Amino acid sequence: MTDYRRRALVASPTAPARAAAAALRETGDWAPLEDADVVIALGGDGFMLQTLHAMLERRRPVAPVFGMNLGTVGFLMNEWRPDGLESRLERARPFTVTPLEMTATGVDGRVHTLPAINEVSLLRETRQTAKLKVTVNDRVVLPELACDGILVATPAGSTAYNLSAQGPILPLGSALIALTPISPFRPRRWRGAILPDRTRIGLEVLEPAKRPVSAVADQREVRDVAAVSIAMDRARELTLLFDPEHALDDRITMEQFAA
Repeated sequence: MTDYRRRALVASPTAPARAAAAALRETGDWAPLEDADVVIALGGDGFMLQTLHAMLERRRPVAPVFGMNLGTVGFLMNEWRPDGLESRLERARPFTVTPLEMTATGVDGRVHTLPAINEVSLLRETRQTAKLKVTVNDRVVLPELACDGILVATPAGSTAYNLSAQGPILPLGSALIALTPISPFRPRRWRGAILPDRTRIGLEVLEPAKRPVSAVADQREVRDVAAVSIAMDRARELTLLFDPEHALDDRITMEQFAA
């Protein structure tokens, strides 16, 4: 049985999450985040992403995160219940989430390296259509893609922005990533690709002065990029814990049948 005795508690700044955190703190002792065997996160999916990114910045091995939903959708969260936390942790199913690593080179030559748990997206900054050259494992697959943008999504993130952009839902554990255009204009019939998750994707901005493009890794943006490379970062894997009846892989599967 996994030992989750040292637990840290983090909460979104919203009123419901703060009230829930105050109630949980009365139930026992809590460890500092840096000493925890498990992290309890209270909030919504956005706060879960913030928590996971904070965990990635820690130097020690990353503790698993058990989220409870006090937000809106809560796709990455379990149901909020203040009682029975210990037994829930004992029964929880772990799921490994591998983040993407985005390396973005700006038009000024500066290089920015950021992780992304859901997706990396490139977006036009002005009314001018973005023009991008797309490479896969250093092979040019699209010499020029005219679009509003493009994104690369992990299975965990495939039901978020990727799905809104008409991208595919990827089962957790499928070892795949989605390359999805956003409002493509040319080539008109290209609707994206499903690629092995060991693929290296390169995106070069054509005419960056006339058609400026920003790159976003989850919630962190780099403006005026000239080129972006994206690949899985297996050295920084994360673990999410879910109640057996609320498993992430099952939720992703069932999203394919949502009306």
